[in-house]
Amino acid sequence: MVCRLRRSLYGLKQAPRAWFERFASIVTAAGFSPSAHDPALFVHTSPRGRTLLLYVDDMIITGDDPEYIAFVKARLHDQFLMTDLGPLRYFLGIEVSSTSDGFYISQEKYIQDLLARAALGDERTVETPMELNVKLQPTDGDPLSDPTHYRHLVGSLVYLAVTRPDISYPVHILSQFVSAPTTIHYSHLLRVLRYLRVQVLLVLHVIRSSMSLPSILVLMLSIHVLRCRLRL
Repeated sequence: MVCRLRRSLYGLKQAPRAWFERFASIVTAAGFSPSAHDPALFVHTSPRGRTLLLYVDDMIITGDDPEYIAFVKARLHDQFLMTDLGPLRYFLGIEVSSTSDGFYISQEKYIQDLLARAALGDERTVETPMELNVKLQPTDGDPLSDPTHYRHLVGSLVYLAVTRPDISYPVHILSQFVSAPTTIHYSHLLRVLRYLRVQVLLVLHVIRSSMSLPSILVLMLSIHVLRCRLRL
């Protein structure tokens, strides 16, 4: 017998929305409630504790209730082709390592890939991501003939700043000129990349006993964290 495929899910314009609606219906039926802060975050609260589920292409499950986590994994196994990848090591370009004193978060591979895409063309390095007292203006320099590359690199740096607060300020400044970048803005962008070339191994240390970091990423990095990959 020959079966002709009449319609491909991935070929439809509404495929991502339809897929997420199906996934959301499954986890909601399992007891989760969507977060009011982020549609990709689902929360379940019980007398045994709280369980968090974050789904962005891949999925992270973490919480205080291991029995409920096992129940959710079994329910998802029944509905999807799923691979349990074990404790969290890598997620959306973020590398995580766990030790007795806390968690170390870095994006070393992401930086290496970013530098390769930037194609700097030299081996120069700098010790700081931006010079002191720099005040950039929209009219500085000549407009770039094709600002696409500038926008792509700045967008990548914005995501990198999640784990690299040392570049947050220069990236914030450079992102103000993505609509009409100039040669001067681009030169300062290259400086940030040359700085990253030297400081590629810096990591963010999150102390286990710290209660002052409300980031949802920190909440995800508990000893019970599990990561699963969902596929059709």
